[in-house]
Amino acid sequence: MAAEDALELDATGQLNLLATRRISAVELLKASLARHEQTHTALNAVVSADLQRAMERARAIDDLRLRGESLGPLAGLPMTIKDSIDVAGMPASSGLARFKRRTASDATVVGHLRQAGAVIWGKTKTPVMAGDWQTFNDLYGVTNNPWDVSRTCGGSSGGSAVAVASLVSAADIGSDIGGSLRVPASFCGVFAHKATWGMITQRGSVPPQPGSLVERDLNVLGPLARSARDLRLLLSILENGPLAAKAPPAELTSVRIGLWLDAPNFPLDPQARAVIEAFAGELTAAGVTVEPIAAPVDPAALLDTYVTLLGSIIGEDLPDAQMRQFELMRGPAGAFKSTDDPFAKANLIRAYTATHREWMAADAVRMRLRQQMGAFLGGYDVVMTPAAPLPAFPHDHRAMTSRKLSLSDGSKHPYLSMLCWSALATTCRLPATAIPAGLTTEGLPVGVQLIGPHAGDGRLLSIAQAIDENVRGFVGPPNFGL
Repeated sequence: MAAEDALELDATGQLNLLATRRISAVELLKASLARHEQTHTALNAVVSADLQRAMERARAIDDLRLRGESLGPLAGLPMTIKDSIDVAGMPASSGLARFKRRTASDATVVGHLRQAGAVIWGKTKTPVMAGDWQTFNDLYGVTNNPWDVSRTCGGSSGGSAVAVASLVSAADIGSDIGGSLRVPASFCGVFAHKATWGMITQRGSVPPQPGSLVERDLNVLGPLARSARDLRLLLSILENGPLAAKAPPAELTSVRIGLWLDAPNFPLDPQARAVIEAFAGELTAAGVTVEPIAAPVDPAALLDTYVTLLGSIIGEDLPDAQMRQFELMRGPAGAFKSTDDPFAKANLIRAYTATHREWMAADAVRMRLRQQMGAFLGGYDVVMTPAAPLPAFPHDHRAMTSRKLSLSDGSKHPYLSMLCWSALATTCRLPATAIPAGLTTEGLPVGVQLIGPHAGDGRLLSIAQAIDENVRGFVGPPNFGL
């Protein structure tokens, strides 16, 4: 097989070629680099590289394989890593010039990948401090969607999703606190997994500030790939505990899915809804039991809790002067609050400046919601929801407060409504797998997320794999000859 043709395979397929010596690690790396050169001007997904070290690594793996030495499960696989995750020998800017030249050692997850034999050669772009659903920054410019370069690829793991979708990288590792894995996976038509909180260590990820040892609430790291089986393989290497990565895919006829598409303040574009409902029909035809459900928890309590927990994290990274201004605007605790719009300025300021007592109150509600969700999942294997409120939208780099989500029915919604469908899994610390659901009439990808029970990542991914292999999987963007 020609090296460029090997790039069309998922990571597992590429590893099979490597293991049977039908392609060398050096040949595969060179093919990935050539693909990067072909697409970089149009897409701008990879922002830095360590080519010499990667080539040395690939040659060493080829030599070990020729000698019949024992190799790790990712031996020779070319990979990229999100620019907010530390990789020795490469910048980890998180989109900020002041971080670009800092010396970094490998994040813990990168160490796991290297030990498994991965050849890590590049860093993929993220917005500033991984804080947007559009991937642009003053340091590296704009990353474009491979399905339509006039549109965003999503964020904050946008460069990761683009690299995987356009065959530049076999797989990537990103992060997610507000849909940062699931949204770009949906916008670019790839797979991603937000693991159960705490399953994968965050050590070496920014934010928080470089060198922090904090395992931040809500935030997780996770893989992006072109197949669910790749997600299972990568999670087995990244995780802190045991996972049956080699277990067979689930039997679709035994799977029960609760389909949740409606709740107040949870916008959903009609085109995305049509794709998801058609996908639900495909699942039903394949033997899956799919039942429409109302919100499994109180959506208002969910959003209020999520805004408080997430805002208190964001507040930690805001400049001191801005925080002092917010504290003056807020006034007495609890006095500055709007009950109508969960994303109103008053509610955000309240969240940014939350007291410890207010955070504890939100945490108590979170635990109640998590208990309710656990009971609900006693009747279903997963809850399926949109991964994002709409398909990829045109680039809009105005101040975030000036942006709106414009749906195809003409309605407009707060930009921060992008958080809504991410809220359930993130707030309750549950695993969620983003999978492709189909294309709109305009030819744009739409993804769904499958949300499973706490620590149920193995079963969740086995269901995703069965859907991938029997119903619908990755389809490449036609504009780039895939």
